[in-house]
Amino acid sequence: MKGDISLALILTVAAILLTQSIFLFLDARKRNHNYWLWGILGLIQAPMPTLFYLIFVRKIFKKGKATSV
Repeated sequence: MKGDISLALILTVAAILLTQSIFLFLDARKRNHNYWLWGILGLIQAPMPTLFYLIFVRKIFKKGKATSV
């Protein structure tokens, strides 16, 4: 049939979303940042919640600091 989604694809996407959600939940809880919100957002889609979390909550890009390799 057209448009059938394989079981392997569904399991892969589910594993990615669950892993992302667990990471966001645990890290946000450790840093006291609305951990339930981040955990639920992590279950909805990937990778945008993780990117938003890293940029806006963890602030991985800090102003005024040059990154060195």
